Amino acid sequence: MRFLSRRLVMPNDLNYANALFGGRALEWIDEEAAIYAICQLETNCLVTKHIGEISFESPATQGDIVEFGLVTKKVGRTSITVTCLVRNKASKKTICLADDIVFVRVDPLTRQPVEHGKTMEGLQSQIELEMKSLNVESGVTN
Repeated sequence: MRFLSRRLVMPNDLNYANALFGGRALEWIDEEAAIYAICQLETNCLVTKHIGEISFESPATQGDIVEFGLVTKKVGRTSITVTCLVRNKASKKTICLADDIVFVRVDPLTRQPVEHGKTMEGLQSQIELEMKSLNVESGVTN
């Protein structure tokens, strides 16, 4: 799993118990997962079709830095399924895990599903090339 993004928990992100509001976490997850899927499929014509099980494990509080780990779980003909792990940057404690987030590529005019032409193997190769271009050790596992 690659941790690709971070956010600072601000006062307007908190619920009545002064912890990160679950709705805000879900908003961030959908956005981060969409960006990840857009980069993987190299198209921004995607829609969120499904978000599976969401498990909240520990709270985040004001001032915490949370990071988003994303991994491709499955690649379909028109879809990509990803998992997103949100954790506390400092403690590495899991805040939330969202599994089976499905995005579907759609035609920009008809909004109907269309093939994206990607495979799991192709995406893995793409990640390895990106890591080499950044001069970083891969260590990426699915």
